[in-house]
Amino acid sequence: MLNIEQIKNGIVIDHIKAGLGIRIFNWLRLDKVPYTVAFVANANSSRSGKKDIIKIDNTISINLDVLGLIDSNITVNIIENESVTKKIKLQLPEKVENVLICKNPRCISSTEKYLVHVFHLENKEARTYRCEYCDEIISAGDFK
Repeated sequence: MLNIEQIKNGIVIDHIKAGLGIRIFNWLRLDKVPYTVAFVANANSSRSGKKDIIKIDNTISINLDVLGLIDSNITVNIIENESVTKKIKLQLPEKVENVLICKNPRCISSTEKYLVHVFHLENKEARTYRCEYCDEIISAGDFK
C-alpha cells in the first residue's frame, strides 16, 4: 500500500478527475518548488471510481477560479496543525477575469492589451463562457 505522510500546514487538492491532476500540477509549477509535494494519480474513489490528489506541504495562493475551470468537482482542503480547518468545494465560476482569453481576432480585448479579459458562464452543462466584449463562446478548458 502507498503511504504518504500527513502534512502539517498546507493544501490538499482532492477529488480531481483522474488524468487532470497533472494539468493542475504543471499549472501550479509544483515541479519547481522547494517544499514537499505529493501527486497521486488514479487513486481509488468510492464517489467517482478514480481520482487524482495533490498534497502541498506549504501554504500557497491558488486561483480557485482556474481550478474550478479545470474541474468543478475539486475539493480544496486547507490544513493547519495537521488538521483540516477549511474545505472549499469548487464550482464553475459565474464570471472570470484574466483567466480565459478571447480567440476572436476582431474582439477589442485582442487589440487593446490593457483590457481585462472578462467572461461570463454561458452554459454550465457544456462548460462554455461568453466574452463580455464580443460574445464569442469558448470552452472552460481553454484557460491561459
